[in-house]
Amino acid sequence: MIILKSREEIEKIKVASKYAIEILIYLGQFIKEGLKTLELERLCEEKIRRIGNVEPAFKGYNGYPYCLCTSVNDEVVHGMPGERILREGDIVSLDFGTRYDGFCGDAAITYSVGRIPKRTEKLLAVTESALYKGIEATKEGNRLHDISHAIQSHVEEAGFSVVREFVGHGIGRNLHEEPQIPNYGEKGTGIRLKTGMVLAIEPMVNMEKSDVVIRENGWTAATKDGSLSAHFEHTVAITEKGAEILSVP
Repeated sequence: MIILKSREEIEKIKVASKYAIEILIYLGQFIKEGLKTLELERLCEEKIRRIGNVEPAFKGYNGYPYCLCTSVNDEVVHGMPGERILREGDIVSLDFGTRYDGFCGDAAITYSVGRIPKRTEKLLAVTESALYKGIEATKEGNRLHDISHAIQSHVEEAGFSVVREFVGHGIGRNLHEEPQIPNYGEKGTGIRLKTGMVLAIEPMVNMEKSDVVIRENGWTAATKDGSLSAHFEHTVAITEKGAEILSVP
């Protein structure tokens, strides 16, 4: 069931989403060669404690043990913070969710570690611009897969591929709600979009093929062919005026 949100509820999701993106931007300043991904988790927890009125939405969710997801290079999503050390030329996707006054926000950014090759720069740029293509299609009266098609066509025109096993989602009192939002699909299909829907739109884009595998920890998804993967995400509300990005600083 898709739950439409009131303006009051959207405002609470907006606060949660604002904290999520602000913490991701804060963490970005620490990303450098030699940093352990576990240090990003520590910094994240420390920042949450300082804010005081927000909780991490991922920690404990279906048993996930961390506040933050840190997916490096070929890791698509759900990379676990640990002893891995970032190196020059790596990319790391940070995915983070928050809970504020009973409502959730969700966001993701892929950062580069120092200088990266031109094609890797293109992967990040195309993934982020695909997110905004999807957001442009997020409006009253459109179909759900208009979002999906906008993302897929932009990515594939650039020579990359969208991940199919993981999708965007509705968000509200729960971190994951209906509807699921694939990053691929046929334009003009899917449910009709309505004012009051709040969606976490999150293209996950691979440099080569779209296939993924799940690592031994049972959480981390990685590209099957070992190619790089990027991930960007915003929480977006459908309003009478169109799409409103809630995860802005």
